[in-house]
Amino acid sequence: MHFWLAVENDGLVNPSNGLWKYSCGLPFQTRKVPKPIRHSPKGCLIHSFLHRFEMKISSIDLGSRPIVLAPMEDVSDPPFRILCKRFGADLLYTEFISSGGLIYDAEDSIQKLEFDESERPIGIQIFGGDVEQVRQATHLVDAVQPDLIDINFGCPVKKVVCRDGGAGILRNLPKMAEITKAVIDAASRPVTVKTRLGWNDESIQIVEVARMLEDLGVQALAVHARTRSQMYKGDARWQWFKRIRDEANLTIPLIGNGDATSPQRIEEMFETTGVDAVMVGRGAIGNPWIFREAKHYLETGELLPPPEWSERLDVVREHLLLKCKWLGERKGVLEMRRMYGGYFRGFRNASAIRSAIMQEFQFDGVMEVLEKCEREEYSGDEPFVGKRVTGVKRAVLPVPVSS
Repeated sequence: MHFWLAVENDGLVNPSNGLWKYSCGLPFQTRKVPKPIRHSPKGCLIHSFLHRFEMKISSIDLGSRPIVLAPMEDVSDPPFRILCKRFGADLLYTEFISSGGLIYDAEDSIQKLEFDESERPIGIQIFGGDVEQVRQATHLVDAVQPDLIDINFGCPVKKVVCRDGGAGILRNLPKMAEITKAVIDAASRPVTVKTRLGWNDESIQIVEVARMLEDLGVQALAVHARTRSQMYKGDARWQWFKRIRDEANLTIPLIGNGDATSPQRIEEMFETTGVDAVMVGRGAIGNPWIFREAKHYLETGELLPPPEWSERLDVVREHLLLKCKWLGERKGVLEMRRMYGGYFRGFRNASAIRSAIMQEFQFDGVMEVLEKCEREEYSGDEPFVGKRVTGVKRAVLPVPVSS
């Protein structure tokens, strides 16, 4: 159950130290107000009802306003998750894993079950449209003892949805319920779900879906605020988060996802939608610092400066090293290639750096290119200090002369 603070400035709050006490039929406790306290002209405390108490998924305490790493195929692997955890992610999810791949012992699927103890709390996400396969796969996931098991009801990719996997199940809610119950029955730990608003604009049933999933025993719900037909286009429709909370009478944690790509946007989602946590996906690709920056912004209202160029290169080196340790040198070098675009996007000579890295097939070769970056050999006449490219003019097409 969620509680909100609504008290007069009558001694329960000490504005000098930002501490307040509350009582909702519970013993009095003291909490730190996450944002600076504001007072109305009459002296009444204005503390947003959106600032909730510590969020828990079952017995897993994630603190106040947690920020979650989204499950992303080919991104949310152990090397990247370890970095995100270091920079402040409160909860991590794995890449989604095929239930069929697990029960048929596919090497790639089995490998995705791996995680380091330092990553906890961590959820392993599975998908599939065959109820019995999902049930069997849940036993395999449960055996490696993650903190959570998550069901993917949101992936929009055609090869997944065509067999009722991912967002495909949004066309068949009775089967969604059957799959959810099968996972909950087979698991010995909390089960969460990630889904979308609906299949398309004409079939948005997320309020009914949320109510159904909570009734079945799901412990937290993450919603990407787009439909499957939107894929990743257009704006995420955050207005649905409050509707889900209010109209479904939801009491389990609601995790918002979609367009939370900066500290300001993360705070905006917390402040305007009533979500309990924010899930960051694409905003973290090549940018594990987003968790550190967002937490600082939530606490102080101030933006941290971007990481120094030397820190950026150090993290890229470590990411590459972790990839090679996990996958082996050759595969690690190749798999890491998709990450450089995010790390170097917006920096001068980024394409030259990526082009040089793509020529290398061994760890030492890539490291040498990164060393050259540090020695400014890709900088041209000016020092390569990681300046953002600004003031680029759009091309103006000539106006055709009418005949």
